[in-house]
Amino acid sequence: MPSRKNVQNTHISDRLRVLHGALLDIVGAMNRPQRDEMLIKEAGIRLDRALFPLLVGIERFGPIGIVDLADRVGRDYTTVSRQVAKLESLGLAERREHPTDRRVREAVITAKGKAMTDLVDAARERIGRAIFATWDAAEINDLVRLTRKFADAMKD
Repeated sequence: MPSRKNVQNTHISDRLRVLHGALLDIVGAMNRPQRDEMLIKEAGIRLDRALFPLLVGIERFGPIGIVDLADRVGRDYTTVSRQVAKLESLGLAERREHPTDRRVREAVITAKGKAMTDLVDAARERIGRAIFATWDAAEINDLVRLTRKFADAMKD
């Protein structure tokens, strides 16, 4: 009986290439400034577009160190530090010392910042519902389950 190993490896390679292309499309779409502007407008908030991903990142991952936040958004930590200071001046976030490592400054969301990200979440849900309007529940569940599984594997 002939070996199926090469055929299976070729299939996996093809699927990985398609997956990589899809992820590049998703990341590209999510990183477009117009996408953030659309969400800001849909949420009905006033916020500089450059501050938007930082506010969301602080809310999702906070308390979060400035260096870690900078890595997540792909910006220099000195730039992110200045931008977090701007969020702080707007009352949307605050910086504090890390409880166990005094060298680390971390950002945390304020009540005002959380109220703003709640509006963003509601806007994101409205947009998402439109995107998934033609999908059945099983497809959405599979996408969520497998995307979470993939993201967890990438972290490990």
